[in-house]
Amino acid sequence: MMDIQSLIASPVALPSIPRVIALALTELNAQEPDAQRVSSLLSMDPVMTARLLMVANSARFQLSRRVGTVSEALGILGLRPVRDMTIEAAMTSAFRKVGGVDMKQFWRFSLDTARVTQLLARKLNVGVSPYTVGLVHALGELVMHRGMPQEMEQLNQRINVFAPNRARTEHELLGYCYAQVGAGFARAWKLPEVLVETLEHHDAPFEREGYEPMAGILHVAAWRCRAHEMGYSESKLAVSFPDKTALALGLDVGVVLAHAPVDWASSQEAQLFLD
Repeated sequence: MMDIQSLIASPVALPSIPRVIALALTELNAQEPDAQRVSSLLSMDPVMTARLLMVANSARFQLSRRVGTVSEALGILGLRPVRDMTIEAAMTSAFRKVGGVDMKQFWRFSLDTARVTQLLARKLNVGVSPYTVGLVHALGELVMHRGMPQEMEQLNQRINVFAPNRARTEHELLGYCYAQVGAGFARAWKLPEVLVETLEHHDAPFEREGYEPMAGILHVAAWRCRAHEMGYSESKLAVSFPDKTALALGLDVGVVLAHAPVDWASSQEAQLFLD
């Protein structure tokens, strides 16, 4: 079995991101980001340019004229939302196809987790978008499948990738799980520390030092969405509910256990991450 340091250092397991996006993230994570440099860097990436302009020109902002440049979009959106969008773009574009994982199901599950995390964290003031946290929280699983395909194939025969107790089983066999792997590559990409800590601890938010409240929210959201993927009945939801974490965070149990706490993502929505 490969140890976590070797896995994260493996060029096979850890994909690279475009240099322009990496530079933009470095600038966006600075204490005082230079908006002009961020604009200049993101303007070099056609995908990010199109995405920023699409959001800035959406009905949400009700502008009297259309925005035509990245610089204008930054002024409307603000640096923090742009940072979250850049993180999402970098991490999702790096994983298009991974052996051993149904990628359409993976992105559908990730979209659901993003939505439930955002719902549960609506009163929590955090340094990174709850939606972003939920969307990228399981990417460590893809790193493990890229870096250890044979070991993960054996593990998948033992337990479903989306099973609620997947992280525990990985810990038992490997000594770590997708959460720590995800934090490792987020740290390697120099992503915000609050995101790294949330990813690192969300599988067992009260069992390690450095507890980040957002990790508890993510823990409950991911459990709910895994249970949805596995088709849990109402009785099985109630029995497996992570009540200690939810109660410690003051979460509304009824909302978490609702039949459809959010509009569950469709296969068509998930396909957008693969096109």
